[in-house]
Amino acid sequence: MNINKSMITAELTIIPIGTSKTSLSKYIAAAVAALDIDGIKYELTGMGTLLESNDLGKIFSAITAAHEAVFNIGAERVATNIKIDERRDEERTIEDKVTSVTQKLE
Repeated sequence: MNINKSMITAELTIIPIGTSKTSLSKYIAAAVAALDIDGIKYELTGMGTLLESNDLGKIFSAITAAHEAVFNIGAERVATNIKIDERRDEERTIEDKVTSVTQKLE
């Protein structure tokens, strides 16, 4: 097993709880802005955000920044769900994973 080929992908979902409105986009925008400042590679989706790095510490740092950003704009409670996939045998990006599936659909 070669640790140098490590690639980590994570899926992050942040849910502000107890907000006065049903729209949560301002909170998610604050979380994404924190990811921009952190400089991690990410992809925003309609149900969460995908993160990618070869350093688990950077993943956790970015998640912490996004989580705290939601509190910083007024949320009093935040639920954050995280899924992490770390592969050490090959360096595979999020794009590689999607391409692998779509090729099998052809």
